[in-house]
Amino acid sequence: MTNEYRKLPPEAFKHVHMDGSHSEKISKPSLNFWQDAWLRIRKNKAAVVSIFVLLFIILMSFIGPMISPHDFETQEITHANLPPKVPGLEKLGIFDGTGNMGGQKVNLYEMKNVDTYYWFGTDGLGRDMFSRVWKGTQISLLIALVAAVIDMVIGVAYGGISAFYGGRVDDAMQRIVEILYGIPTLIVVILMILVMDPGIVAIIIAISITGWIGMSRIVRGQVLKFKNQEFVLAARTLGASNGRIIKKHLLPNVMAVIIINTMFTIPSAIFFEAFLSFIGLGLQSPDASLGTLINDGYKLIQFQPHILAIPAAIISLLMIAFNLIGDGLRDALDPKMKD
Repeated sequence: MTNEYRKLPPEAFKHVHMDGSHSEKISKPSLNFWQDAWLRIRKNKAAVVSIFVLLFIILMSFIGPMISPHDFETQEITHANLPPKVPGLEKLGIFDGTGNMGGQKVNLYEMKNVDTYYWFGTDGLGRDMFSRVWKGTQISLLIALVAAVIDMVIGVAYGGISAFYGGRVDDAMQRIVEILYGIPTLIVVILMILVMDPGIVAIIIAISITGWIGMSRIVRGQVLKFKNQEFVLAARTLGASNGRIIKKHLLPNVMAVIIINTMFTIPSAIFFEAFLSFIGLGLQSPDASLGTLINDGYKLIQFQPHILAIPAAIISLLMIAFNLIGDGLRDALDPKMKD
């Protein structure tokens, strides 16, 4: 080894002064779980577009029947089976009241001496399709939302109690679930509707009888996953009660799964209600839902396809929007998807 060393001059050593206020500065803003999830769901363009589409449909389901100049129940037989006619658009050659009669295109409004506008046309009884479509959308959404909330409440409570207490309680409660799961849902629903008078309440109860089973199984699996982890054991060691453990530790960790599953339950309930109404087990005339409107339009598909096309398009948009929002929430609320 050589004895020669390069000596640095004293000027090379300078004291770096750091202000104490910047020593612990965080470059990114501090966000909680839900704020972080919102920032991530905003990056999902399909989910954002679906949110606006869903809000528009929900808004129109309430204000649509009010802005329409015609009531959804009023029958005008002389105005039956009129095609759509919209002010302003008729000058462009679309929605101008032109329909087929005897293989020829004629203005049915002029032939029947109708001096008013029907924006979505009329049905076979002369009822305004615009107000009926949005009123039916309102009823279908109401049935689906109420049924989904009932399924969520029952499913979360049943699955959470079963998993939290475990042992014989879990065995007994799961045997009941297996019995209900083995019975075809459609048979249970048909029996309930036959026993009760057809209507909104009957459909909600029929959908909710077995609809909560899927939620209970998901919640049970999540509670079994979290209840033996360290933070729960630490809380129990410190003397926390069962209620506090469920409220402060288990429920917040399961909430994301509950929200995601509920978003997928709503379109299933909408489709199931439409199916029941389509086969004649749902709402009865003059009440309207998307299912009853599709059933009415199916009978006239060759002559008045718009009666089927409009409610079918709305229910398709609802199904797609809810599923895309559910996919976006699943990616946003999953901690593994963080950037």
